[in-house]
This record gives sequence, C-alpha cells and structure tokens, in this order.
Amino acid sequence: MLVFWDERLVFLAVPKTGTTAIEGALAPKAAVVFRDPPILKHTPLYRYRRLVEPFLMKAGEVDLDTVAVVRHPVDWLGSWYRYRNRDQLVGQSNSTRGVSFDDFVDEYCKGNPASFANVGSQAKFLTTGPNQRGITELFRYEQQPLLIQYLEDRLSTVIELKQLNVSPQFETSLSAKTEEKLRRKRPEEFEIWDAAGR
Repeated sequence: MLVFWDERLVFLAVPKTGTTAIEGALAPKAAVVFRDPPILKHTPLYRYRRLVEPFLMKAGEVDLDTVAVVRHPVDWLGSWYRYRNRDQLVGQSNSTRGVSFDDFVDEYCKGNPASFANVGSQAKFLTTGPNQRGITELFRYEQQPLLIQYLEDRLSTVIELKQLNVSPQFETSLSAKTEEKLRRKRPEEFEIWDAAGR
C-alpha cells in the first residue's frame, strides 16, 4: 500500500495484480510505504477504512481517494496457481505442483479450501462494511494503460514499470464446466471485475 499525502491518494495493493511493479516505480514518491510484511503491503479496503484511514486522519482532516486494480477472476486464479507451482514451494501444503488448474479452481470454490487454493478474494479485498465508502477508482488489470495514465496525471510523474514478482509462465486453461462452477459459486468475483469496466 502506498500513501501519497500531498496528492491525497492511497494505492491499495491487491495481490497478483502487478502491484509490486507499481510499488517499485512509485515508492520513492510516496509519503508512506507499507511494504513488509505482506499483511501490511496487501491491506484490503475494509482494513484500511477501519485502521489506517483513522490514523492518517489524525495527521490532518483530509479526504484521501483510494485506487486499486482488479484482475479477471480466471486470470487472477491462474496467476496464483502458477505462483504456487514454483520450485520453492514443492513439498509444502500451499504448493500446486501435481494439481491440475481445474482441480485448483474446484478447490477454490469450496467454503473452506485446502491451503494450496486458499488465496483470498478480490471482491472481499475491495469492499467494505455497511455504510462505509467503497473504492474511489478501480481499474482492470487487463487495461493497465488506463491505470498508468491515471496515476501519471494524478501524481504528476512519468511511470516506468519493470517486471517484478512475476509468476512462472505456462499454460493454464480452465474447462467450461469448472469455469461455470466458479461463476456460480463465486459470483462476487466476477461482479467486482465487471464493476471496474471503463
């Protein structure tokens, strides 16, 4: 999470949406950087509203806008699947080595998934409790040029992205049956992505 005090903007780092590259480019310009541990770097909107925003408000009664990125649910899960397939995780309970992508998504759809498919929820990350403000600006990962243009305009800077924290690259195709199950069991994940359409 990055806080740009003078520009009145908070960038929330949704996991597996290219946020490490954005952080690498913009951290030097930020007033506050939540980098480590991951629970701070990836502070969801509801936790930001409950814990961080009131703390920041003590420094000055200001209205900070929030911006975040959301990735298509199948692509987002594919990135998690590939990330957890890397050699460093082999033998650990969160490794996807030896698990098909369909089985990974099928497990994700369960109420209490096994640790290898317990990757959270973009919808939960980007929503708040009742009577709380939602995200100010939400961009699709698939339309990154729009996000970059917004950030460059808002922060009066030029952004040069480097590829950081990239998941291993290999094919992840999902069967129509499993995708239909994902859409049925986790409709909120598609709704939040649809909400970001521009």
